[in-house]
Amino acid sequence: MAICILRREMPEPAPTSRIVFPTRRNFIAATTAAAAGLAASVESSQAFLFRRSTPLDMSVLPSSWVASQGERSIQSYADYLAGLRLKYVTPMQVIESHAKKKGSVWNALPPRSMWRNMGTSLKVTDKIAAQVGTPVREVTSAYRSPAYNRRCPGAKSQSWHMKNCALDLKFATYTSRVAAAARYLRSKGVFKGGVGRYSSFIHVDTRGHNVDW
Repeated sequence: MAICILRREMPEPAPTSRIVFPTRRNFIAATTAAAAGLAASVESSQAFLFRRSTPLDMSVLPSSWVASQGERSIQSYADYLAGLRLKYVTPMQVIESHAKKKGSVWNALPPRSMWRNMGTSLKVTDKIAAQVGTPVREVTSAYRSPAYNRRCPGAKSQSWHMKNCALDLKFATYTSRVAAAARYLRSKGVFKGGVGRYSSFIHVDTRGHNVDW
């Protein structure tokens, strides 16, 4: 009698996964690519913040002031201001407030390290203008250099204008109405700072604590 032996076919073992360790060259290439991507992202965000605005008409500014500050620096600050996307105040209104002199002392552009201070105050100004329903008519004072501030009648030696976070503003409406709007927004937590009312303009700053006069 023949005996039939059934042989069971065993499945072939699955191939083991290979762990591929990157070579030094591949590692450097990957790291370089990641760094390039990060740099591009940062550059893109900066381009949005400092996007090119319409070139300023420098002819409306005092030529001696333009020469002392440099057209390139003036345009760069205007580009920053344009990047704030304000609706009720223009970059030129802010720039013109710097192109002034008292006696023989000219005012100046703010240092780049202080630019963001003014951005905060201008955004508050935009909200105030929206609240009263009229654009800013004139920025009479923004940043003041220390030398220029000393020539301003009644200016304090530690004026917040020198920190580039204060604005003196004129609107085509009553100053009492504008000051009330500023204080209302401040009470809602929009900003912390000073609100001063004068006969023809109001002062607004974002010093970080509330003061009235």
